[in-house]
Amino acid sequence: MKQRNLYINGEWIEAESKETMVSINPATKEVVGTVPNAGKTETVMAIDAAYRAFKHWSNETVFERVRFLMTLHDLILDNADDLAQLMTIEQGKPLYESKMEVVGSAEQFYYFAEEAKRIHGETVPHMSSNKRLKKIKEPLGVVAAITPWNFPLHIICRKIAAALGAGCTVIVKPSEDTPLIALALAELIDQAEFPKGVANFITGQPEPIGEELFKNPKVASVTFTGSTPVGKYILKECSDTLKRVFLELGGHAPIIVYPDADIDLAVEGTMINKMRNSGQTCVCANRIFVHESVADEYTEKLTQRMQGIVQGNGMNSGVDIGALINQAALEKVERHVKDAVKKGATIICGGKRPEKKELLNGFYYEPTILTNIHSDMDLMQEETFGPVAPIITFQDEESIIEAVNNTPNGLAAYFYTASLERTIEVSEQLEFGVIGINDTTPVVSHAPFGGMKESGIGREGGKEGIEEFLETKFISVRYK
Repeated sequence: MKQRNLYINGEWIEAESKETMVSINPATKEVVGTVPNAGKTETVMAIDAAYRAFKHWSNETVFERVRFLMTLHDLILDNADDLAQLMTIEQGKPLYESKMEVVGSAEQFYYFAEEAKRIHGETVPHMSSNKRLKKIKEPLGVVAAITPWNFPLHIICRKIAAALGAGCTVIVKPSEDTPLIALALAELIDQAEFPKGVANFITGQPEPIGEELFKNPKVASVTFTGSTPVGKYILKECSDTLKRVFLELGGHAPIIVYPDADIDLAVEGTMINKMRNSGQTCVCANRIFVHESVADEYTEKLTQRMQGIVQGNGMNSGVDIGALINQAALEKVERHVKDAVKKGATIICGGKRPEKKELLNGFYYEPTILTNIHSDMDLMQEETFGPVAPIITFQDEESIIEAVNNTPNGLAAYFYTASLERTIEVSEQLEFGVIGINDTTPVVSHAPFGGMKESGIGREGGKEGIEEFLETKFISVRYK
């Protein structure tokens, strides 16, 4: 069992209360390790450390900051196997998915190390010959990063790589469900010999930590990935000090399969998108709209693929999907399916907890396909966050866009077609921040990622991701 402490100002410390929290393996419900249950005292310590470190870190040359980022990139790859195993044990996803996440996490530091070199201002022309105008970019200050459990390493890295590259200092508050992998990253930051206070990691219950992060005027920015209700709460709490707030919130992604679609490609894309991380991603499809002319073929082929999925402990070879993160997640998936069936849905496959003896101790739910879906069902109103694929047939290609957009969320959307005309028109009509056309894995580190409407504020990834952590200063000089 692993035991880790808080990482504040370059030192490993316990919580003042000596209280701890346990991390649970969702595949077995066994305790993986313990971490401190920090509160206001430790949060103030982390804020003060980051605030003091900001002056030095922000004044470093960008090339010196890049050196640290690249060192951390190399350390993550050097420790990739250990990090992947820890992630799978703590989070539940299959080991091959964890390895992909670790490599992608390292890539964030590589990309933003390069992007940091391209931070520059502009010279602005003036109508007077004795004036010179310019714009320069400066880092915001202390950034608090509050991160989720579904991609417990990648999302931390995507946030702090950009913030550190911009010259900000950071405080990381990881999910209570996956604190160990976050503190493993802190160990590598320590090995990379980042200056004290530049990166700080605190674990504990969100209320006392969040209250201090949101109210303390030394914190310049809060970046959060999680649910829309929590994002709204954070936005309100940060309003008193007018912090820069970036929110990557809930999604309710659709897939549209048009009559001219390559059905095999659409089924493959659905499987990758829907079953990744057991359906626990903010960009996975929650609503699958299939034209009635191809619905039978699509459903039959998707069912064959679903029934071939190997479910089990992510540490075992050959496993395609693992357990859900916790009991609450399992119960939500179960509630959504029962509600849909009660209101007329048909279960094509799955629809229950698995009965295999080796899966009884974990938080598992069978890969599920539902048909006869209606808009009044719970799973059509909110994210299921599980391995459930609801299929809705449609006839009218014009009204389907209205149905797809009829959600307060707007993170990601996908559609399959062979038509160039439809590709252009539909992509422009969809009210989502990320669009995939014949592609359900469009997200890459060098492109902007974020949502519209209630799915968030701001962008991560790409040059937009580092711009979020910069302030523009305008300077006018009269010299004679």
